[in-house]
This record gives sequence, structure tokens and C-alpha cells, in this order.
Amino acid sequence: MIKKADRDKGEQKIQEALEIIMALGLPRQQLNERSALTLLSLLDLKPADRWQEAGNPLIGITPMMEFFEKNYGKRYAPNTRETVRRQTVHQFMQAALIVPNPDKPSRPTNSPKAVYQIEPSALKLLREYGKRGWKKMLQEYLQTVEPLNKLYARERDIERIPVTLANGKAIRLSPGGHNALVKKIIDEFCPIFTPGGRIVYVGDTGEKWAYFDAAILRGLGVKIEEHGKMPDVVVYHVERNWLVLIEAVTSHGPVNPKRHQELKTLFARAKSGLVFVTAFHDRHKMVKYLDDISWETEVWVAESPTHLIHFNGERFLGPYEEEG
Repeated sequence: MIKKADRDKGEQKIQEALEIIMALGLPRQQLNERSALTLLSLLDLKPADRWQEAGNPLIGITPMMEFFEKNYGKRYAPNTRETVRRQTVHQFMQAALIVPNPDKPSRPTNSPKAVYQIEPSALKLLREYGKRGWKKMLQEYLQTVEPLNKLYARERDIERIPVTLANGKAIRLSPGGHNALVKKIIDEFCPIFTPGGRIVYVGDTGEKWAYFDAAILRGLGVKIEEHGKMPDVVVYHVERNWLVLIEAVTSHGPVNPKRHQELKTLFARAKSGLVFVTAFHDRHKMVKYLDDISWETEVWVAESPTHLIHFNGERFLGPYEEEG
């Protein structure tokens, strides 16, 4: 139980953090208690601490939320973790206020091990808050933050995974094991099993819509509104008039019966046959999910790229017509 005196100090510290966020020119959507608490957790500043005592710990989203509750009595439900990441931490990154994964830049942005740290020049500035020279330092910082943001953006881009589609278009995926598997799907699965196929969609753990050719889907009678429901890769096998829906499994599950039905519903209006594929890096990973994989689907393992594993049914790599 937080004492009233500490609670009052905490509210004051939150207001000061909001004043800083406003002074830094962040969007209006970030002027809220959640963002203030996030900034305080990144600085390891407790209610009674002075701004000069600001630290720079490496901290993940869950520890941030634990900090909110322990030190400020502000409890956020576990299911708001993504809100903190997408609606506050992501914007702090864009403003070059924090650096993602400084200990390991190649770590995926959606990794459960992802950590963040206050940017060094921002830390130096925030330690001056409340002092006589604060406003002058703020002006100087704001003049440098834009080129600094571009510098970090270039560094992050270097880590991205280059992928060239069959039509020659080059895209770059966020770093990490999931997108490394997506690259193998495009580079190895597609030429073997969907020769001449056209890539319709490629998801990205960081950007979500790495590539999307909505015109192809519209021509096949499908209109997609929400990227969150899409499989990781969608390929149109022109010669056979198939839509091949591929899930890349690294941390999330395969095409299980529930996902199988979701994808059938999402692409129900398609004028082409639907083929469902689950992709794994290796057989060891596949074994973990073996009992979950839906019948009437295919499995592709990147370590044996010329082979498919067929889960029952009378067809091998082909759509199944609905009875009716």
C-alpha cells in the first residue's frame, strides 16, 4: 500500500514527466499517464527521486508495468502490454528518445526479450529538468534530435533482412528469426512449389504490411481490411489458380483447426482454390506443434526445402472443395 505522501509525490512526478513529454514535442496522443509512467520507468525515477538521479536501465515492457504498480500504485492489466509497446514505446523510439535493444540490435522488435534504454543525449537533458539551464539545453537538444533520429533509423535499417520478390521488387524485413523464415519461404518454398506464382502479401513482425498487392486479391474476389488476420505469406499460384496461405512458425502456432477455419472464412469469397501451409525452420521445431497441425494442410520444413509433409486427405498440395 502506497502512503498518501508518496502518492502525492508520485502524482507530482507524473505531471513533471508529462510536462517534459509536451516540451519534447511528442504527439498529443502521448500526453497521458501511461506515457509519463513509461518515461519514469525508463529513467528508474521513483516518486521521491530527483531528476538529477535519473538512470538508464535496460528494461522491457513487462518490467515497466511492474514499475508502474510498485512505485506509483498504477496497475495496468497484463493484456495492455501491447498498448504500452505500440502506443507509447514505439512513439518514443520514433522520437529518438529511447533506443531499442542496444545490447543486441538484431533482436526482433516483438521478441519477449526486447529491452529499451533512454538515449544518452536525452538522459543528459532530462537530468537537467528543473534547473536554471533546462530551457537552453532543451532548445539545443531539439535542434539535434532530428538528425539523431535519422542516424538510428539508418542503423536499424542495416539490420533488416533483404528480400527480393519474383517480380523484382525488393523489400526489407525487420530482423529476427521469424522474418528469417519468411525470407526462406519466399526464396526457397515459392520457386519449388509455386513456380511462376505472384506474391500477394508478406507480413512483417515490425511493419505488419511489408508487401501487399491488394489488386490481385480483389481480382480473385477477396477484400482484406485487417492485416492482423492475414497469414505470414500469401502466394497466388497463377498456373493452377490456387491461393497458397503460409504461416511461418517460430513463436506462434501452426495452421491448427481453429486457424484453418479462420483462414477459410477470411478467404471464403476467393475464386481460386485455397492451400494451407505451415512452415518451420527445422523438424525439431515441427515436433513441438505436431499434435496441433490441422488435417488437410501441408507442412514445409526449411532444412529440407524440396519436401512437403502432407496431413491426410486425398490430395497432395492442393485445395479441398467444400461439400454442399
